[in-house]
Amino acid sequence: MMMKMLAGRAGYLLGFVASFGLVAFALYIQQKHNLEPCPLCISQRIAFMGLGLLFLIAALHNPATMGRRIYALLHFSAAAAGAGIAARHIWIQSHADEVMAECGAGFDYIFESFPMRKALELVFKGTGECSKIDWTLFGLTIPQLSLIAFVALALYAVLLAVMKKV
Repeated sequence: MMMKMLAGRAGYLLGFVASFGLVAFALYIQQKHNLEPCPLCISQRIAFMGLGLLFLIAALHNPATMGRRIYALLHFSAAAAGAGIAARHIWIQSHADEVMAECGAGFDYIFESFPMRKALELVFKGTGECSKIDWTLFGLTIPQLSLIAFVALALYAVLLAVMKKV
């Protein structure tokens, strides 16, 4: 019965709330522990917000069968992009000795000072600040938790596509 209730608008709204809830939680952790997010952390937040907006658009649209499949593809793609960013961040943290030791340029500076292609290249290359592990929950780092959340949201998007509307 609960699964039937999530078909349609309610399910998409739940995806929206979950995506933006994760961003709100990241902001809470940042403020509570006085942490400065690295470029990859900010990129993951942007991916969660983009995914959340896609869920909101789907909720407003309330698509039929074919539309649900198209939205699932969009949601899955956005979640996969976020998962890729999180996976890269995990790799950087686990190979900190191979990554530049000192902190690099900040996210704002990179996008203000370089063309978009170069800025994105610098962001995804990662910096020393991306290799720091400042906070964990249940022994998992923030990018590890983000990867789990992106995978869960991708699977949830597929579930919404295959569920029948009430």
